[in-house]
Amino acid sequence: MTRLSLHALAQLPPGVDRPDYDPSAIGTGVVHFGPGAFHRAHQAAYFDALLAHDPRWGIAAISLRSATTVDALARQDGLYTLAVLDREPATRVIGAHRNWIGPGEGARVAALLADARVRIVTSTVTEKGYCLAGDGTLDMNHPDIAADLAGSEPRSFVGWLVQGLAARRAAGHLPFTVLCCDNLSGNGSKLHAATIALAREFDPDLAAWIADAVRFPDTMVDSITPASDGAFLAGIADRIGFEDRAAVQREAFSQWVIGARELGDGPDLAAVGAILTDDVGGYERAKLRILNGLHSTLAYLGDAVGLESVADAMANQSLAGFVERLALEDIVPVLDPVAGLDHADYVRTVLNRFRNPAIRHLLSQIAWDGSQKLPYRLLDTIMAARRAGRPIDRLAVPVAAWIAFIARKADAGTPIIDPLAQTLSDAARGASDEQLVERLLTLNAIFPADLAQDDQFRRAVTTALVRIRAGETPNLLAE
Repeated sequence: MTRLSLHALAQLPPGVDRPDYDPSAIGTGVVHFGPGAFHRAHQAAYFDALLAHDPRWGIAAISLRSATTVDALARQDGLYTLAVLDREPATRVIGAHRNWIGPGEGARVAALLADARVRIVTSTVTEKGYCLAGDGTLDMNHPDIAADLAGSEPRSFVGWLVQGLAARRAAGHLPFTVLCCDNLSGNGSKLHAATIALAREFDPDLAAWIADAVRFPDTMVDSITPASDGAFLAGIADRIGFEDRAAVQREAFSQWVIGARELGDGPDLAAVGAILTDDVGGYERAKLRILNGLHSTLAYLGDAVGLESVADAMANQSLAGFVERLALEDIVPVLDPVAGLDHADYVRTVLNRFRNPAIRHLLSQIAWDGSQKLPYRLLDTIMAARRAGRPIDRLAVPVAAWIAFIARKADAGTPIIDPLAQTLSDAARGASDEQLVERLLTLNAIFPADLAQDDQFRRAVTTALVRIRAGETPNLLAE
């Protein structure tokens, strides 16, 4: 089958949306590191919409580790299909990428970062790609940072930022703005500090200039993006009539929250749906505690009653009603107000997203790495509720469900996918209800000491755990 290309655009069948601009005529104003599925489904779609009336913001896609995606883009003139999965699905060809650069092409990366026409650098390199230590600062002992300090061509993303900014400063050009788009709390602030720290090792004056002149807005991104497996790619080929090895899919909902005054005279992303705010942290907390908190709640309680996917869980009236009450009556009341964000409306949007029949998001996957997720998704809310003197019985239920989940895995000898897997399995295997609570709540890598020692919290978790392990989960959810 013929590959998707610029020539193929005119031959696409009805119902497949094409770019509202000539992809071959746009400029390159954005450099993106890490052009994986989420970038192509999320940030690139915003720039694609913007290009219809401002042709400056084409994207150069840079992959420092793998050539697979950039090779696919190169073979397709930078084009690929975005399938939007919803009750009314949509198919759209994205043409926003005008350059595609893989490993071993450092000279091209350097030239782009030094180009004054490039005003934005974005990134989705995963949390590991920022080379941060456990405290969120740059890890000077990281192998990639050590290689950068040795004076070779940059190996890390942070190293490329330092080199690119140094070149622009030397040429008298304005700096680019950096938009980190990975799910890292305070992502812009942490990346700014890391870039300054590395620059200081080379040139203290450069570090001072980056600190003063370069913008690194905090951001938050959100859209469920399932993997592009073989069945999906085959379906896209049938739909558009051309082979597309770079196609991606996501839900209809998409959110990009950016620090309000940080884009300067850059792209007008607000015009295409991005949210500019002075309180990115407020949006981030809402996502963590509502969307992610309810996801984890569905995962552990859904597993307890034999359900497989988020949509399956939301089709269970008792479980759906429980998470709605949890959100509106327990989570929202302890969130600080955020200008421009109605938390109750956000809850309704989240629950509607969860019901989307076109997205099959497995509860088993959401349940992974619970020791890392619980503190931000559930425990922060419980501690806020305790400080406010609010009840926590319902909030304790998903925590108890997680403990029951760990115990089932440990007793069955089933692998636990978690960084603390061995510790959790050893603590839970063969334990009684009271022993489970005692052993797991004392793991200070998960539970803060003041919460673990809180008698009301311990009683609430124990009561819920006893009922879940006794098979009373349906009754517990209905209350």
